[in-house]
Amino acid sequence: MIEQIMLTLFAIVVVGYIAGKLGYMGGTFDKRLSKVVIDIACPALILSSAMTGTLPDRRYILPLLLISAITYILLTAVALWLPRLLTKKKEDEGPIGFALMFGNVGFMGYPIVASIFGHEAVFYAAVLNVVNTFVVFTIGTMLIVGKNQEPSEAEKEMSRKKMLRKVLYSTPMLSAYMTMLIVALEIKDIPAWVSQPLTMIGNITVPAALLIIGSSMSQLPLRAMLGNRTVYATTLLRLAILPLAIHFLFTAIGQFIPSESQFSTLFSPFVVGINTVVIAMPVATYGTILCLRHGKDTTFMSEVTFITTLLSMISIPLLVTWLL
Repeated sequence: MIEQIMLTLFAIVVVGYIAGKLGYMGGTFDKRLSKVVIDIACPALILSSAMTGTLPDRRYILPLLLISAITYILLTAVALWLPRLLTKKKEDEGPIGFALMFGNVGFMGYPIVASIFGHEAVFYAAVLNVVNTFVVFTIGTMLIVGKNQEPSEAEKEMSRKKMLRKVLYSTPMLSAYMTMLIVALEIKDIPAWVSQPLTMIGNITVPAALLIIGSSMSQLPLRAMLGNRTVYATTLLRLAILPLAIHFLFTAIGQFIPSESQFSTLFSPFVVGINTVVIAMPVATYGTILCLRHGKDTTFMSEVTFITTLLSMISIPLLVTWLL
């Protein structure tokens, strides 16, 4: 089942790649379609996850937020320590740390979680993404910019605080807050004239996001498709070692917590499983965006984003088959 789902998703990426090569996609078109996906389709997908079928369980909201916070504390430690073992280039340590920490939750996480766990599971991924988004524009920006870096023109134009504020109040995040409120208050019987259009618009997210990923791959030079040892070491850690390590750690902790404990839900198999799949996503596209914004070389970030996205079509089915 999972193999069929991932094969379907991969086929859409291939169509996007071909469309990019033939000139149907790319450049301005991709940028505009990306804005539609991020600002309109994805928020509709998140909202509709609490408006169709069974209402997501509100008991999972706090555990998901907490397990995500714990996860990123652990990943921050990894991102600050491990890169120096993977490269001799000081300037690559920050981008490697970013690649190890942040997965592409918005563009690939939501579609894959929806395809694997069902439409309502998008809500749980959105809850996890709240912490992810906050950390991307604080610690993530620090990793890209460097500790003692002089502010660039881009930083003068938009400080990290303004950038963070802009993202935390973006339409995807606002839709996540609204969806959590709907679930927390158990608001049901939302009129069809509201839920059905949101569902239809949200359904655009999966194919459009994958087409854009394929099209963006078609614009990369051959060298970016080949990678190097550092790229492949980072990819192995990003897609397999770190998700599995965190999964085993949280599962082991959960086995020592009594079922009647208030912390039992925090490390329950369902919460740990969703968290594992989300952090097993390929490298977040925000990495390249931040490199461009802060005047950094995008070579490594483009390569590792491409390679992890490509190989995730194999790693995610294997991971989910093992989890399920």
